[in-house]
Amino acid sequence: MSKACGEFLILSWFLALAVVSSQSTKYQKGDPVPLFANKVGPFANPSEQYEYYTLPFCAPREEFRKSQHLGEVLAGDRMMKTLFTLPFLVPFESKKLCSYKLSRKDIEAFQRAIDDDYYFEFIYDDLPLWGFIGEKETNLVDGQNVTSYFLFTNYIFSMAYNNDGQIVEVNWEHDPNNRLDISDSTESRPISFYYSARWSKSHLPSRDHVEQPSPQHLEIRWFSIFNSIVTVLLLTGFLATILVRVLKNDFLRYSRMDEEDHEAEESGWKLVHGDVFRYPPQKELFCAILGNGTQLLCLCIGILFLACLGVYSQYNRGALFVAALFIFAFTSGINGYVNGNMYAKLEGSNWATFLNFVAVSYNSSTALPFGTIVIILLILTLVSFPLNVIGGISGRNFSSPMDAPCRTTKMPREIPPLPWHRKAPWQILMAGFLPFSAIYIELYYVFASVWGHQLYSLYGILTLVFIILLVVTAFITIALTYFQLAIEDHQWWWRSIFSGGSTGIFIFVYCIYCVFRRVGRACNTISGFMQTSFFFGYMGVACYGAWLLLGSVGFFSSFYFVRYIYKNIKCE
Repeated sequence: MSKACGEFLILSWFLALAVVSSQSTKYQKGDPVPLFANKVGPFANPSEQYEYYTLPFCAPREEFRKSQHLGEVLAGDRMMKTLFTLPFLVPFESKKLCSYKLSRKDIEAFQRAIDDDYYFEFIYDDLPLWGFIGEKETNLVDGQNVTSYFLFTNYIFSMAYNNDGQIVEVNWEHDPNNRLDISDSTESRPISFYYSARWSKSHLPSRDHVEQPSPQHLEIRWFSIFNSIVTVLLLTGFLATILVRVLKNDFLRYSRMDEEDHEAEESGWKLVHGDVFRYPPQKELFCAILGNGTQLLCLCIGILFLACLGVYSQYNRGALFVAALFIFAFTSGINGYVNGNMYAKLEGSNWATFLNFVAVSYNSSTALPFGTIVIILLILTLVSFPLNVIGGISGRNFSSPMDAPCRTTKMPREIPPLPWHRKAPWQILMAGFLPFSAIYIELYYVFASVWGHQLYSLYGILTLVFIILLVVTAFITIALTYFQLAIEDHQWWWRSIFSGGSTGIFIFVYCIYCVFRRVGRACNTISGFMQTSFFFGYMGVACYGAWLLLGSVGFFSSFYFVRYIYKNIKCE
């Protein structure tokens, strides 16, 4: 497994070199720099995106689209050249872009877009700039509220350059004194668009930077996370101390019983030594969950590894999607190996149906072009599927026996009646609470990035929280497994997966809480059937992935713990 992890990190390093964005072009005064229109959509739901010219803006007569890499297509980018001409270091005031006539249908389309708070995205020298297409005002006229719609028709572009002739910043604003009233949609009307260009020199050496939170906000964030981590570690340390003391007493008690020549009545977890290594039901499903969970764990480690290298420290459209796709494809061998290795240990025989290819698709807010779908299918078919099969065969052939320290009896031991608080549902809920308490603060910022318009930058904090999550999940699952065996309940295999993965359930409940209680800047704007379905659909998939990942962590930590404690006692 260590060899596979080493190869995986090497792959991540080369992938980091592959997805890093190209550097800015160096220009001379007067050089043409094209401005591309990318997309429009409601500001409250970044996943709902449309091409810019789906709205009746004045479009070029000949359509010219920018060539895009795979990541940009997966991110929903559809860049098309506009009529704006913004040469390098050429300022000007109020240049006319175009004039045309708005039909009643066009006016109604703009009104609906303004109602939904539509924003647009332009791309200038591979730098994004955003703006709103218009605004509405509600005034009291003759005792009634009257809504007026205004379309922004005068764009002001502000660009900044450095000493090397590179464009390092670009911004958009509108002239508030020049906007078109489109409140009346009963008849068509003429419209003209104008734009201006302003240039200034910047102190930034390059564009490879990202806006950091304010020092005060960052200090509060660090303090909150530190407070949460300390609380979790104190609780974990307290439980660890208790568990170590109890185990030490158990080992001493069982060793004295073994040294005595008379029979003593056994009790506790030693009593179920003949059943604790009894293989779980549904071996195929059990091993498939572990394989996929391990693959998702490697995927998260790879993404965080690239992020800490600085690959996503700048605006890099689609790099995350490309990294996730390729890491997922190349870690399919780890999936197959864990599947096959564990299935062989469990003495499985149904290999024809077990070596399956798990197709995981990431939904996109816009329909992917046919060519992109073919590329993704080729990657999954020619890379992921063969590696999955090769890993499964390798896991089967190189798997060592279970080497259980205790012999399994032929008939399973009857489990004594348990109090309600020691039964599976309540134990599973208890298992997810402590790991969730370690990450819920950082979830707020992750939601603001994924479902808002903020660029996540503090990947060091995210990595620290992720490590704490894994450690706490492993420990709490071990503790609950011990308590389960101590009351002579030997069915711990599936329980450890559900206990470890229960944090995913808490995350999904937190999503519901965020939406209906309007918590946070991102969740506060989610409304309507489409936006709500997008949110819960994507988060449902993410929470299921978290369940698989943490369930695998919970099982493997419990598995090695159980083997350890039964190796240290004498089993007859």
